[in-house]
Amino acid sequence: MSSAASSATAAKAPASSGAGLTVSTSPRPGSRLAVDLAIPGERSQASYEKALEQLSRSVKLPGFRKGKVPRPVLLQQIGPLRVRATALEELVDSSFREAIESERIAALSRPVLEGGFETVLERFEPGTELRFTLELDVEPTPTLKATRGLSAEVEAVAFDPARVDELLEQSRRQLAALVPVEDRPAASGDVARIAFSGSYSDSGEAIEGGSSDGMEVELEEGRMIPGFVEGIQGMQAGETRTVTCRFPESYPQADAAGREAAFAITLLDLKTRELPPLDDAFAQQASDKATLAELRAELEERLREESERRRTSSRHDALLQALVEQLEVELPETLVQEEIRALIEQTAGQIAQQGMDVKKLFTQDLVRSLMETSRPEAEQRLRRNLALRALAEAETITVAEKEVEARIREVSRDLEDRSRVDPARLRAAVADDLLREALLTWLEENSTISEKAPADSEAAEAQEASATAGTGKPAKAKSGSAAGKGKAATGDEPAGSETAPEG
Repeated sequence: MSSAASSATAAKAPASSGAGLTVSTSPRPGSRLAVDLAIPGERSQASYEKALEQLSRSVKLPGFRKGKVPRPVLLQQIGPLRVRATALEELVDSSFREAIESERIAALSRPVLEGGFETVLERFEPGTELRFTLELDVEPTPTLKATRGLSAEVEAVAFDPARVDELLEQSRRQLAALVPVEDRPAASGDVARIAFSGSYSDSGEAIEGGSSDGMEVELEEGRMIPGFVEGIQGMQAGETRTVTCRFPESYPQADAAGREAAFAITLLDLKTRELPPLDDAFAQQASDKATLAELRAELEERLREESERRRTSSRHDALLQALVEQLEVELPETLVQEEIRALIEQTAGQIAQQGMDVKKLFTQDLVRSLMETSRPEAEQRLRRNLALRALAEAETITVAEKEVEARIREVSRDLEDRSRVDPARLRAAVADDLLREALLTWLEENSTISEKAPADSEAAEAQEASATAGTGKPAKAKSGSAAGKGKAATGDEPAGSETAPEG
């Protein structure tokens, strides 16, 4: 046969014989291949004799030189079953390697002996023909029902000028000075320092972690559990009041979820933000721009670029989904497990970058849970990659070597230490990226994409805000971020209480 892929999709292939070995293959579900092997009697006998010779060299018996133990004595000492088992192991291994080569099988996993080793061992008689079947995962053969004229629908992504003002306001809040408030009660937007203690209304027991001698709270909706912030609003510094709240049903602390609680709250002191004016001085403080006009222009350019990136990404995602719907393939479990491990390693890497101890966090139970929850995403990623592979083959889409070389030179210029880069892996990664770009471009040119209005404009804006201003800085800051200058308001991560009324 020409390839393992054809073996896995065609009917049972006729047997071929080489070096005394007869091989036939047949497909199994899940991109698996059954390899039927027939070992002639003379080969099984030769394997038995070889095993006996090897074992004789490892056995030491008084009165006999090493390797010179008579066969009857040797068999009595080690037992004929051990010799047959050793011979069978060699037969299975060597015959499978020969079958891989002769049938050009693209094996993905180690073979599994059908029926189990013990069952085959019971049938194994040196000097007589032995038949057994091995099963393994093989490279899948993805095919596409159609490649041209696909249709996809995406949500429209457009630049919103109002986002510039929103980002500027975010930066103003980060650079705001906190000034004491003494002549009025607490209001929305203030920062309150409070002492509190909480107990469950149904039992009167204290809430674990539900107290603090001094915690700063942003008086904004959604910061704490429903009713907590609202209860503080209207209080004067030094005042104490009891506020009744209910923990959400989805609250992460299981024993608190859905329960009513009473919090005795004392307002220790109150501050408000004094926002800097939107002028050139603010622009210089928040970024490396000399004027507010320059800062606005840069923000607008960044947001337009981000909108275009999101638009391109949305179009590509929709096209890939349309292509996957045309895909016909069975996913080998070996590839699925490899993709799952890659996703978990990616997650671990992101956690490590945040300074957390991955070894402590990734317990066996967590890894097991991640492997289960990551499976749908792993399968989706595999299907997308296989669909693109099938498209490249069906439409003969390739990347010129000169394009690869040019991209490698471009990437290499940005590498700090080229000596640590494996040239072969770099070339493979660059070639894969270029081919993916070429395939997506081809899909855009040969498909129909229609845009629809966003289902939830607020959600789209939130996504854009996350993508463009996740750090809170409107532009390139002089010292990391605007907050990094020590003028951002406190209270985003309150100190004191472990959990309690935070929402």
